[in-house]
Amino acid sequence: MAYNDSKMWAIVKDRDDVGVTMKRVEIPNVGYNDVKIKIRKTAICGTDVHIYQWNDWAKKTIPIGLTIGHEYVGEVVETGPGVEGFKPGDFVSGEGHITCGKCRNCLEGHKENCKNAKGVGVNRNGAFAEYLVIPSSNVWPCKKSIPEELYAIFDPYGNATHTALSYDVLGEDVMIAGAGPIGCMAAAIAKFSGARHVVVTDFNDYRLNLAKELGATRTVNLNEEKLEDVMKQIGMKEGFDVGMEMSGSQAALNQMIHNMKHGGKICLLGLQNDHTTVDLETVIFNGIHLKGIYGRKVWDTWYKMTTMIEAGLDISKIITHRIDVRDYEKGFEAMLSGRSGKVIMDWAHINELEVKDE
Repeated sequence: MAYNDSKMWAIVKDRDDVGVTMKRVEIPNVGYNDVKIKIRKTAICGTDVHIYQWNDWAKKTIPIGLTIGHEYVGEVVETGPGVEGFKPGDFVSGEGHITCGKCRNCLEGHKENCKNAKGVGVNRNGAFAEYLVIPSSNVWPCKKSIPEELYAIFDPYGNATHTALSYDVLGEDVMIAGAGPIGCMAAAIAKFSGARHVVVTDFNDYRLNLAKELGATRTVNLNEEKLEDVMKQIGMKEGFDVGMEMSGSQAALNQMIHNMKHGGKICLLGLQNDHTTVDLETVIFNGIHLKGIYGRKVWDTWYKMTTMIEAGLDISKIITHRIDVRDYEKGFEAMLSGRSGKVIMDWAHINELEVKDE
């Protein structure tokens, strides 16, 4: 069968059921201000897992036929006539929230709070494909001195950076609820930024061990220990200065609220369910600050991500699995097992797949 040059391989949500499929789709066109990126490596996000599992959020949000994925690194192969600053051959990644550029927050330089943002691989076709087309304003130039696979996880690393640097942690005691990849990277950043104690809570020993490898000074399996006992063991007397809620668990959030110092500051990244209740009486009487975190600051967070790695921050241990993208099902299996950090998928050999009749 002759190869159809107008099509490419992509991982697509092609059915109203569990699972995704590698299939041939049309290569996207390049608009006036767009950049076409040939994908080299991608990483599987928790969002991709939700789409794979087809949970209630995915059913409400994801159109059937969508190419998924938003964590990637690649090479520019084509630019629109209005693009300046990028050319074919450039090594790039990109911000996954496509903003409108017209709302108040965009005009004030706060793109992370754009009310009209569209997510790559969520609201528009994504990066689990041979090619991705995005506006040039969303493209981030990569440095050859930083490993390619780290750039493939700059999206979640950015979530961790935005969260961990929202409040001053120098000399402070930090609690992180949830030892998923973002929580583990936040632990690394908090410790790198000078926190005294970085305590990470979870129920999964595999993930807690990852958190310890990345920089947590103390991990707590809540099936086996009480957080309050651990706080006493490490000499804490008045509660945590900064909390980072990464798990999306109501119980974890309430535990955090009740173990903060008066005036403590909490960042909320984990998505709570619609029926979560919060002890606002304690929040009010203890003067606790609650701050919602969404995405990354553009481009403040990206700059910090780059310079922290250049300054010696090591997040490489969060990558636990490296697979050929043709084995993408194994990648999702690893993520679903609870015994993985980040899973990197290499696209180098994608065109060795057999092309059926088109």
